Amino acid sequence: MSQLPETIPLWVGIPVMLFLIIGSLVTLIGALGLYRLPHFYQRIHGPAITITLGTGCFLLASMVFFTGLAQRPIVHELLITAFVLLTAPVSAMLIMRAAVYRDLRNDNKKSTENLLDSAKK
Repeated sequence: MSQLPETIPLWVGIPVMLFLIIGSLVTLIGALGLYRLPHFYQRIHGPAITITLGTGCFLLASMVFFTGLAQRPIVHELLITAFVLLTAPVSAMLIMRAAVYRDLRNDNKKSTENLLDSAKK
């Protein structure tokens, strides 16, 4: 296992710091959106969008840091980025579709119950 150097070059430290701060802020905004927004469809939108950007910033910081330490390009994070970019929007879409289906099914039951109640009167 390689040892970390005692000092990190400035050309590595500044971009890593910026990417980590931006990724943290974007993730925090997504978490606040999940917490504060009142409706399910609004709540799912914030994290679905911000998880992609926040994770991208964290992965860019990792790429820059380990490329600077190893003195060669490190691109393992590109595979992780591709996986996140493909799966995060798809999973959010599937969760929203399931919620729409649930809402339509519940509305259908309510309207059927209302029709039965009005027919009995």
